[in-house]
Amino acid sequence: MGDTLPMIDTDIHPVMNGAHMQACLPEPWRSRWASGSRGPGHLGYWNPNGVMRSDTKLADGSKVEQAAENLSKHFMDKYEFSYGILNPAGALHVGLSPDPDYAAAVCSAGNQVVAEDWLKADSRYRASIVVSPQDPHLAAEEIHRCADNSGFVQVLMPSGQRMPYGQRFFYPIYEAAVVHDLPVAIHPGSEGVGVSGTPTAAGYPTTYFEWHTGLVGSYLAHLASLVCEGVFVKFPTLKFVLVEGGVAWLPPIMWRFDKNWKALRQTTPWLEKPPSAYIAEHIRVTTQPIEEPENMKHLHAMLEMFPADKMLMFSTDFPHWDGDTPDYVARSIPKSLQSRVMYDTAAELYKLPEAIDGE
Repeated sequence: MGDTLPMIDTDIHPVMNGAHMQACLPEPWRSRWASGSRGPGHLGYWNPNGVMRSDTKLADGSKVEQAAENLSKHFMDKYEFSYGILNPAGALHVGLSPDPDYAAAVCSAGNQVVAEDWLKADSRYRASIVVSPQDPHLAAEEIHRCADNSGFVQVLMPSGQRMPYGQRFFYPIYEAAVVHDLPVAIHPGSEGVGVSGTPTAAGYPTTYFEWHTGLVGSYLAHLASLVCEGVFVKFPTLKFVLVEGGVAWLPPIMWRFDKNWKALRQTTPWLEKPPSAYIAEHIRVTTQPIEEPENMKHLHAMLEMFPADKMLMFSTDFPHWDGDTPDYVARSIPKSLQSRVMYDTAAELYKLPEAIDGE
């Protein structure tokens, strides 16, 4: 497949070396990390599949996702990926700790491990600068610290949050990202954790199935906030990536947005064009977990209802339990979209080389 269709995976979850993480933490955070106090934890939902795939263990007992050389050989080489964007596993929950100094220190240590253990190991790797948004000024400092390393190509935050991401509280993060021409991304999985509040507007779900299905609710809220608060007016070059949030919900919210704007535009006088136009220009989404209707023509119809050719980027979510393989995704989307989704849109966003025909 790689002979005819170059690919960029925009969501890979490597596991950081715990000893190296600890070594990168200054005191008193190092002792706190060593004691096992590593963040606000999880809600305790049971996933019968586990979070990580169970089939990534190698003959020596290590796992594919635990070392750069393993991931390169058994994943990047296997699928012939041109590039992969690393979003470290387990890195986001600490960003919702009520202790902003500890959270910022852990994020910084994780970024250091990524830079030293992963970005130096394979020229195909790029990575996110993980920040804790509870103190936007500390987050901005971390962006400035890491941005000189060309291997870092975006800023990453948890989608679980105590307030919508369009609010001015977060402006220092966006200002720093814009200075370095980096997109900002959010990733799900921390809804309901730490200071984020309840996972849904209705409260706490009972099961993992219910919680997992409802994660798109936080994406709807953040998207509405980013547009209505005028983030993309204030920061006209900013791109915002909704990682692992699904795809098919986009057209209905864009229609609803434009309809309401016509009647209520006086409440947001800074919006000079329909909300859908800001979404198309500034928002990017990833394929996993792409919706899987029984009739795939229905998915194709949804992809025709928004500019998927400029908004949608391929991702595997490796090694999470519900990840997608590139051949499956390529078969799931119209052929006319394949080059854009599998490579071109991500290459433009992350400033990677243009694909060579036949690569």
